Amino acid sequence: MTAPHRPEDDVRRPPPPVAWERVRKVHLMGVGGSAMGALAGLLRALGYEVRGSDRGVYPPMSTFLAERGIEVMEGYRAENLAWGPDVVVVGNVIRPDYEEAVALRARGIPHCSLPQALAALVIRDRLSVVITGTHGKTTTSSLTAWLLETAGRDPAFLIGGVTGNFDSNFKAGAGDVFVVEGDEYDTAYFDKGPKFLHYRPRVASINNVEFDHADIFPDLDAIVRAFARFAELLPPDGRLVVNGADGRALTAASACDAPIWTFGRDGAYDVAAIGLAAGADGTRFTLRLPGYEERDAFLPLWGAHNVENALTASGLALAAGAVPDAILAGLATFRPPRKRLEVRGVARDVPVIDDFGHHPTAIRETLRAVRARYPGRRVLALFEVQSNTARRRVFQRDFADAFAGADRVWFGRPLEKASDSLAPEARLDLDELVRTLVAGGTPAEIIRETDALAETVAAEARSGEDVVVAMSGRDFDGVHGKILAALERGA
Repeated sequence: MTAPHRPEDDVRRPPPPVAWERVRKVHLMGVGGSAMGALAGLLRALGYEVRGSDRGVYPPMSTFLAERGIEVMEGYRAENLAWGPDVVVVGNVIRPDYEEAVALRARGIPHCSLPQALAALVIRDRLSVVITGTHGKTTTSSLTAWLLETAGRDPAFLIGGVTGNFDSNFKAGAGDVFVVEGDEYDTAYFDKGPKFLHYRPRVASINNVEFDHADIFPDLDAIVRAFARFAELLPPDGRLVVNGADGRALTAASACDAPIWTFGRDGAYDVAAIGLAAGADGTRFTLRLPGYEERDAFLPLWGAHNVENALTASGLALAAGAVPDAILAGLATFRPPRKRLEVRGVARDVPVIDDFGHHPTAIRETLRAVRARYPGRRVLALFEVQSNTARRRVFQRDFADAFAGADRVWFGRPLEKASDSLAPEARLDLDELVRTLVAGGTPAEIIRETDALAETVAAEARSGEDVVVAMSGRDFDGVHGKILAALERGA
């Protein structure tokens, strides 16, 4: 007797193969996401017919897609597939029980993940430069692309943030190099492996390795193994650039057959920054590149972590064919991506900064960089508990240590997810975090309403003496603009 058909059987079955050479029409499920939207724009620029589906797409992504003639269908309905796409790209936000996903499998339509589509339709036979690591990927990817642009290589790229120099998160360059931010997060509901395993790396970096993404990795060893699997992908004629001061990164790199350059902030490494000196306009140091004389370098950023990002990018660009003069010129003219220590405005001589920080290490380094840029000022820090990392109690103690680097801390309303399966005992305890900070001498409080939070911070800020940095992976309910407006009203 034949067993009855069950929908969950379809989920486990591998997607039908894609005839990539015949693909002309591409449908993207979850097209409103930043990475999916960037892929849509990139494919459109390369001449593909592109449409997509999503729920409640709003500016700036809705505007971005409309300007490029990319139709967005509302909701995940079966009829979205009626236009006959050659392939459907399934974003990692898509659940297998969505009506459109069920119809996709039932009709046997070829489908794939974003990384698979990017590799097959865009990277192809280009020199793939893949930037990985727990921290610094977006800045390093942006800088690598800019160094190669400065070197005249006209790179294509796909990056997880809007770059400062290109004012875009993608570019369909005509050169033979493709730069991609390699994320260790899972790929799709039918592929739970890391995205970065699909990007065909020839030149790559492992910036650092820490525990992150506690929603998909059970422990730190699992993360190290994921990075080791990535390192194994590099061919013997490739190049891996790895943090020489990070033991876990070096452990992962030991699986690599390609030659390795280490980077670090002293003379012990292949790619090195020696004698860091922060000033009003940025950071100066002596740059060492393998095979070349040491040269004076300038980076218009602050913080040791940004210098390490610059070293990684310099090593990658050198491995991909850039010469030292172009690298130095690119470093000096680099503009960071949005939400990476981005000054949103200054009111009453109080700078208000937007930053993506959501992991304790990133928050600690962000606060240190703010102090280096604004020496002598009090640092007023705001944080929205938003990401899957930030919302977990596993980082309770680490958050307390990180925020102790501020002079005063406020927490906004934590993000609540309708489909949240995170048990209450596994969640970050904000009340406990505030008590720990106060007991350690750092004033802290929770103000859940954004308007009240902005008014409180503006009233506390001292003209010419303070700097405000508000950290979140989202827009933090517009708190940056609200603080600036409140400061102006109090002038």
